[in-house]
Amino acid sequence: MTPRIVAIGGTVSPGSATELALKAAIASAEAEGAAVTLFDGSYLAGLPHYRGPGHTLEHGAEMVEAVRNADGLLISAPGYHGTVSGLVKNALDYLEDLANDARPYLDGRAVGLIATAYGDQATVNTMQTLRTVVHALRGWPTPLGATIRVGPDMFAHDGERLDERSRGQLELVAKQVVDGARSLASLGGD
Repeated sequence: MTPRIVAIGGTVSPGSATELALKAAIASAEAEGAAVTLFDGSYLAGLPHYRGPGHTLEHGAEMVEAVRNADGLLISAPGYHGTVSGLVKNALDYLEDLANDARPYLDGRAVGLIATAYGDQATVNTMQTLRTVVHALRGWPTPLGATIRVGPDMFAHDGERLDERSRGQLELVAKQVVDGARSLASLGGD
C-alpha cells in the first residue's frame, strides 16, 4: 500500500522555518514510500476565512478533497503568541466540511505534528494546541510531535536541516505517520 499523505503548513513567508521543517518531513515520508500532497503557506494564504459548510470555494475544496482521500496528514504550524497561527488554524477549520462523511473529519487517519517557534514555551504550547485540534477532529496524533526551536541559520540555503536533533524528530514523525497510515488502513480504512 502506498499511503496518501496530505501536508498542510507554513507561513506567509516563502521558505520559512515552518515550511522547511514540513518539507524535510515530507522528504522522509516519501522515502518511506508515501505519496504526499503539499498545501504550503502560499496556498494557505490564499484561503478566504472559513465560512462554514456549503461556503467552501474551489480553492479550499481542493485541500478538503485531498484530506478526504488521505490516509494520513503532516501539519506544521508556527507558534505565534503561544499558539497556532491563524493561517494554519483557518486551514484546519476547512476540515469541518468533512463532518458528515462516512469517515468524519480525520477519523482513521494518522496525523504527524510539527510546531516551530523561537522559544521552547511557544513550541510546546503550539504542539498542545495542535494535538487538541487533532483529537477534536477524531484524528490519531503520532506518539512524537516535532517541536522545533527556530534560530538563525537553522537551515542551509537548500533547506537541508543543520540541527541533528530536529532532523531526527522530523524523520521520526514522518515514519510514524506512514506506519500509522498503513496500520489504520489495515484495520478497515480506505
